[in-house]
Amino acid sequence: MKSFFTRSFLCFSIANLLLLNVAAQQAPAPDAPASQQPQSTDKSKSSDPKSTDKNQGTSNDRLFYALPNFLTLENAGQVPPLTVGQKFKVVTRGSFDYIQIPWYGFLAGISQAENSEPGYGQGAEGYGKRLGAAFADGTIENYMTGAVLPSLLHQDPRFFQESEGGFMHRTEYAVSRIFVTRTDSGGEQFNYSEIVGSAFSAAISTYSYHPKGDRNLPNTASVWGTQVGYDTITIVVKEFWPDIRRKLNKKRHPQS
Repeated sequence: MKSFFTRSFLCFSIANLLLLNVAAQQAPAPDAPASQQPQSTDKSKSSDPKSTDKNQGTSNDRLFYALPNFLTLENAGQVPPLTVGQKFKVVTRGSFDYIQIPWYGFLAGISQAENSEPGYGQGAEGYGKRLGAAFADGTIENYMTGAVLPSLLHQDPRFFQESEGGFMHRTEYAVSRIFVTRTDSGGEQFNYSEIVGSAFSAAISTYSYHPKGDRNLPNTASVWGTQVGYDTITIVVKEFWPDIRRKLNKKRHPQS
């Protein structure tokens, strides 16, 4: 399953560069004279009026303006829990988003180049099998960790950004959300949805449609661990994405 490790490595490299840039620029700047201070420079809450769907309790945001980020809320405060229908609806919306096809196509291309899981073969047929497997793997995990187990266990699949504190504090908070999650009643609980849900999805995919030579416990454990690691990297990026977005917006629309 080399493609899983390659995917995680690529995401880690990109995230590391972006987060280091954010950390380097988080030091407070010297105060400017009152006459030079712009009015209402913080547009984080109003720059994108469609960023949060208050009626659904979800988001319309996209990581790097592309990847679905619908279960992440910024400055959410107290929000009502998601119903079972809402959990399945938002996961379906993200899993079958238009950007998923080129994303999974990219992952399948990496797998093809590395000839991971040789049982798929090469050529167009091998690539097609890898593309289908990548799509199925991601979709199954999305449903298990974001809809099925959260509904059964009454856990909230959303990520609530901290948005305050230093770089290390926010990083530690984001990583902790892999193991601790909010319940529908507003309390905190071990994140069975993520840890157990990703294990279930790894077992389902490995023992159903992956090549027979890879249907074994060590490979399942490897896929499980890599999925949790990938989700950990992703959730850290989600924590700092509003900061990155604001910096990108300032470069695109510099103030006069």
